[in-house]
Amino acid sequence: MTPISVLLADDQTMFRTAVRRLLEWEGDIRVAAEVAEGDQILPVALRVRPSVAIIDIEMPGLDGLTAAAQLHQQLPECRILMSTTFGRPGFLERALSNGATGFVLKDASVDVLAAAVRRCATGARVIDPGLAAQAHRLGPSPLTSGERQVLAAVGTGASIREIARELHLSEGTVRNRISSAIDKTAARNRIDAIRIASENGWL
Repeated sequence: MTPISVLLADDQTMFRTAVRRLLEWEGDIRVAAEVAEGDQILPVALRVRPSVAIIDIEMPGLDGLTAAAQLHQQLPECRILMSTTFGRPGFLERALSNGATGFVLKDASVDVLAAAVRRCATGARVIDPGLAAQAHRLGPSPLTSGERQVLAAVGTGASIREIARELHLSEGTVRNRISSAIDKTAARNRIDAIRIASENGWL
């Protein structure tokens, strides 16, 4: 039987090495390539053509969610399994909308991860059950893409004027989007809105 070919994308060298060794002990899984930065995922995947890409969300260069969307668009036959320390419902929602087939947490056992790889390789959807239940209770993100963009910019410490100039918006539009995000997240202020959105994986 041909082993399942895997691309492993994670910026933590120790974690990446451990996962590779553990998966390859399974016998039916082969790690064809490893990358440490998000912007390396697509070019390497196009070169090695893996069956499954295991992608961390928090990566330098390009975040895993954006990289997953690019990979899904350019190489749809490659199944995407997101792996993260952060079990945030918004991350799950965005991962699935970006083409991910599965979503597992990094504290899962190697047996769980290997089973997830095998199921993803067949096209089955694999989602951490606890996170799935949490996402169901919370529901989809209430924020529009514009509101997320403005909140993320506020989080960098940029002023209203700077955000407006960077996003090519009027200062009034920036203020309205901040106000709307505060209302939708039931936050006390913009800083609280950023905290709530970040904790839920909406940013």
